[in-house]
Amino acid sequence: MENTWQELTIKTKSEAVEAITNILYDNGASGVIIDDPSDFNLQKANEYDWDYIDEDFFNRNGDESVYIKTYISDEKNVKEFIDIVKTNINELSEFGIDIGEGSVSTSQVQEEDWANNWKQYYKPFRVGEKIVIKPEWEEYKSKEEDLVVEINPGMAFGTGDHETTYMCIASLEKYVDNSSVVYDIGCGSGILGIVAAKLGAKEVVGIDIDEVAVKVANENILKNDVERVMKAIKGNLADEIDRNKKADIIVANIMADIIVFLTKDVKSYLKDGGVFISSGIIHAKIDDVTAALKENGFNTIEVQKKGEWSCIIAR
Repeated sequence: MENTWQELTIKTKSEAVEAITNILYDNGASGVIIDDPSDFNLQKANEYDWDYIDEDFFNRNGDESVYIKTYISDEKNVKEFIDIVKTNINELSEFGIDIGEGSVSTSQVQEEDWANNWKQYYKPFRVGEKIVIKPEWEEYKSKEEDLVVEINPGMAFGTGDHETTYMCIASLEKYVDNSSVVYDIGCGSGILGIVAAKLGAKEVVGIDIDEVAVKVANENILKNDVERVMKAIKGNLADEIDRNKKADIIVANIMADIIVFLTKDVKSYLKDGGVFISSGIIHAKIDDVTAALKENGFNTIEVQKKGEWSCIIAR
């Protein structure tokens, strides 16, 4: 039945999230949900407390494992997908990556269940000084200084709650002004580009290789009334962006290996002195990314860290 899906759940550790996520995407997954308690515990401990989050979400009875979920249609060869994923995850240990339990389990779900059940955990929350991320189905009474970004991540799974996105949003708040041209590479749900537009950017372009992500991003652009400033387009990294139109800021919340690849070309899309904000980087990959940036003419000006993740800002 086309409305029946297999929910694939992988139990692992934060260190392995980037690699396992990459495995899932490489084998055809269209999106992932990451349940990492360190993300929420870290943010809940700082001044921007998650006043609106469902406390039941934090009740894990001391379980610090990370759970990565993806959904595979029963119309696909689910057994083959699972076998490949299991083999690739087990091979990560050979590269010194701690996968923890590394277990892979499945359960059958109806489309309407997996499409909506996760929403109970996603509540409005504050990032930086002004930005408030609000799911479209939640009520939020905004303060005068709030810039509210309304998001329905859909299959793009970009909610802003992960540490990598959190750091990118805070960095955009620092660098965006009303003259900024901003490119969001791997835009997902469009959240980073929409934040830039809300902060007053003059023009924003989001780009993603996934058609679903582009569709969701453009829907979120309309929800936030920033369509005069921002558009989302389909493309491979920055290939579809006009090189003759330089950006003041490029943000890429992807993965370390892709960022290393992107550094070879990204400077040609930036104005002189432009800012490159990159995230999705595990700590073990910081040196690789900073070395690639230096090799390609960038100076690293800041390295931020939250939990297991890093955000690198360069000019």
